[in-house]
Amino acid sequence: MKTKKKLAPSLKGDRLPLLPLRDIVIFPDMVAPLFVGREKSIKAVDYAMAHGNLILLATQKSAGNENPTAKSIYKTGCICEIIQVFKMPDGTVKIMVEGLARSPIIEYLSSSPFFMVKAKPVFAQALKSDSLKFEAVIRGVKSLFEKYLKMETRLQPETAMLIGEIKEPEELSNAIMAHLVLETQQRQSVLSETNLEKRFGMIASFLEKEVEILHIEKKVKGRVKRQMDQSQKEYYLNEQIKAIQKELGRADIKNESEEFREKIARAGMPKDTETKALKELSKLDQMPPMSAEGTVVRNYLDWLTDIPWKKKSRDRLDTLEAKKILDADHYGLGDVKERILEYLAVKKLSKSGRGPILCLVGPPGVGKTSLGKSVARALGRKFIRVSLGGIRDEAEIRGHRRTYIGALPGRIVQSMKKAGTINPVMMLDEIDKMSIDFRGDPSAALLEALDPEQNKNFSDHYLEVDYDLSSILFITTANLLHPIPSPLRDRMEVIEISSYTEDEKLGIAKNFLVPKQLKEHGLSKKQLTFGDELLGKIISGYTQEAGVRNLEREISSVCRKVARKVVENRQFNSMPTADAACEYLGPEKFRQEKAEMHNETGFAIGMAWTQAGGMIMHVEVSVVPGKGKLILTGKLGEVMRESAQAALSYIRSRAKRFGLKSDFYSKSDIHIHLPEGAIPKDGPSAGITMVSAMVSAFCNTPVRHDVSMTGEVTLRGRVLPIGGLKEKVLAAHRAGIKEIIFPKENEKDLKKIPKKILSNIKFTPVSSMDEVLSVAMVKPVFVKSNGDKVRKKKAPSGGIGHQPGIN
Repeated sequence: MKTKKKLAPSLKGDRLPLLPLRDIVIFPDMVAPLFVGREKSIKAVDYAMAHGNLILLATQKSAGNENPTAKSIYKTGCICEIIQVFKMPDGTVKIMVEGLARSPIIEYLSSSPFFMVKAKPVFAQALKSDSLKFEAVIRGVKSLFEKYLKMETRLQPETAMLIGEIKEPEELSNAIMAHLVLETQQRQSVLSETNLEKRFGMIASFLEKEVEILHIEKKVKGRVKRQMDQSQKEYYLNEQIKAIQKELGRADIKNESEEFREKIARAGMPKDTETKALKELSKLDQMPPMSAEGTVVRNYLDWLTDIPWKKKSRDRLDTLEAKKILDADHYGLGDVKERILEYLAVKKLSKSGRGPILCLVGPPGVGKTSLGKSVARALGRKFIRVSLGGIRDEAEIRGHRRTYIGALPGRIVQSMKKAGTINPVMMLDEIDKMSIDFRGDPSAALLEALDPEQNKNFSDHYLEVDYDLSSILFITTANLLHPIPSPLRDRMEVIEISSYTEDEKLGIAKNFLVPKQLKEHGLSKKQLTFGDELLGKIISGYTQEAGVRNLEREISSVCRKVARKVVENRQFNSMPTADAACEYLGPEKFRQEKAEMHNETGFAIGMAWTQAGGMIMHVEVSVVPGKGKLILTGKLGEVMRESAQAALSYIRSRAKRFGLKSDFYSKSDIHIHLPEGAIPKDGPSAGITMVSAMVSAFCNTPVRHDVSMTGEVTLRGRVLPIGGLKEKVLAAHRAGIKEIIFPKENEKDLKKIPKKILSNIKFTPVSSMDEVLSVAMVKPVFVKSNGDKVRKKKAPSGGIGHQPGIN
C-alpha cells in the first residue's frame, strides 16, 4: 500500500518522537491543524522536522494534565507526517499533520527532553476480512452514516458522496471517524481496535446512538416550533434586543430574573418568606413575559422586595434632647410628652422594648396629628400617616388577595414601603371615623395590627407571608372614644387631650402661630406685631373652639390685609390694638357667655362639654296651670329627657322636705327649657342643674347667679361623676362664674385644671342633692321636721318661676 511505502524508508529502528494530545484523537488519512504550546512538545516537533517529519500522536487520558507521564497517555496512537510548521508570535507552534497509520506504543525509550518511543505501524493487510457478515456490517454502517449526515447540519452535504466512493474497509472506518462527533474516550476505543469487524461493530453502535439522539432533538425542535405563539416570539425578540444592547455597550442591562434574585438576597427576608419569593420567581421564569399571570407575579415580587424587612432607623435615646424637640414643637400636652420620654428611657435600658400603641383622644385642632410628626422627629424616625376616616372595607387594612385584578397590599404595608424602615412612627388618623358595611369591618382588621402580642406576625392578604409590625410606634387619633369598638380600645393606651385654655391659646399664638403666619406672608416683626390684647380679643371674640385652627385662620386674615397695605404703600399701624380687630376681622363672630348679674327664680346655670371644648348652659323652669305634664324643649336628647324625669321624681319623693303638698304637681305643668334650641343637647350631667332650677321654681327661692354646677342625679338624690370636667371649668371661668359645684368623685380631675383657674374659682365637691341645694340656693329650701306641721311658702309674684296657686 501507499502508506506502507511512505513509512518504510523513514523508520530507523522504529524510534519516533511522541506528541501528547488533549481532547483530540487523530486517525489515519485524517488531516488536522494542531497548536503546540508546551516546551517538551515543541522540542518533539523540532526533532521530527529534523528526522523525516514523522511523529507519533497519542491522546492524554486527562486533558487538564500539563505534565503527562507514560501512564497518563493512551497506549495506541497514530503515526503522522508533519506537513507544515508555523511559528507563532507568542512562541507557540502551529502544525498541519496527516495521519498515516495506527501504531501501538511498544516501549517508552526516554522522557527528556521529550518522549521518545518505540512504535510499529499496523497495516491493512493484517486486518483484511472478506466474510459476508462483515460486508453486511459495512453496508449497515454506511446506511447509518448517511442518516447521520442528513440530520447533522454541521457537516457538508458532499461528505456522503466521498464516503460512498471508498472501497477499502480500513480507509472507510478512518473516514467515518474523521467526521463523526464523539467523546474522546469513544474515539480512542475505535482507534485502539485492530479487528476490523469489531471496529465496524463499535462504529455502528455509536452511529445508532447518535442518530437516535439527533432524531429526538429534531422531534423536540419541531414540537417547540409548532407550540411557539406570539408571546414566545416576543420573548426571543426581547432576548435579541438585549444581546444587541450588550453589543452596543449597554452592559448595565441585567436579566429580570437576576435582578429579582439579587433584590431577594439583599432584602434580608425571613427564611420562609425568602423561600416563597424564590418559588414565585421560579414560576415567573417559566411564564411567557407578556402573560397576565406573569405581570401579577412580577408585581408581587416587586412589593415583596421593596418593603423593608431589616432596615431600621437609629433611635435618638437622649431624653433631654427629645424633650427639647417636643417642647419646641408643641405647647403643653404634658401627658403625651411624658409617655414618649418614658418609652425612650425604657428603650435605652432594654433594647427589646416594644413600641407603645397610643391613642390620642381630644377635640379637633388641639395638635393630635402634628404631634405625631414631632414625636418622629424627637425619636429620629421616619413618620408616616394613614388616614382611616371613611374607611369601610377590611381590604383597605389587610389588602386584597392576588386573585383580584389590580390587587394591592393594605394601607399599613403600603405605608411601610413608603417609610423604608421597619420602625417608623405610624399615625393612624381618625380611628373613630371608620364604619362597617357588607365588605367587612376594618376595625376588626386592626385588632391584629394593634395587638402587641400578635403584630409580630401580621398577615396581609396580598403578601400571604407574616410581616413584623412590632417595632412600629403606633399613634392613633380620635375625637371621641365611644365610637371605637371596645376590643380595639382595649389594645390601646388612651391619652386624653383636653381643650386649650385661653392662656394656652395665647401662648401658642405668640410662640408658634404668629411667627409661622408672618413668615408665610412675607412680613417682618417691624411691619406687624401682635400684642397680647389683640390676640386675646381674637381668641374670645372671633373663635369658639377647643383647638387653635380657627385662631390661626384669623391671624392669617390679619396678615393678608396688612400685606396688601404694605404692597400698596398705605399707612397702617404696625402694632394694632384690640380695638383694631373690628377693622381687620369685622364684627365679633361669637357672643361671650357671661353669668347673670342677678339671682333669679327657676333659673340655674349648668355646664356642658362639646367637641369645641366646654360651654355654660342655662336651664329655665316655668310652672304653669295644667294637668301635671312635664314639657321639655331645647332639642334635648333621650338621655337628657330621662334626667329631667328623674329630677322631677326626686322632687316629688322629697315634697314634704321642700314644704310642698304631695299633689303639688297635679294641677300644674312643668316646662323645662334649655336656650339655643337649634343646638342638640344630650347627656346626664345636667341632672343636678335641672333639680336646682325646679326646686327654685317650686319653692320660689332663687339660685345663686355666680354658681354653675354639673353632675348626674339619681332618684335617691345621689350625685354621680361626669366627664369633661376641665372643659366645663374653662367655660365657667370665661363666663365669670365664682363657684362650681361638681361630683365628689371627680375631685381627682382637678389636677388637670390650670393652677391660675383653681385660684380664681371656688370648687365645691358634693355627693348628694342636699349638699347641692344648700350651696346653690340663696336661702335654705328644706323645712325643719316638726310633727306634721309644714312651713307654708308665699306664692311668687312673677318671673320665670311664677307659679300661682302652689304652696
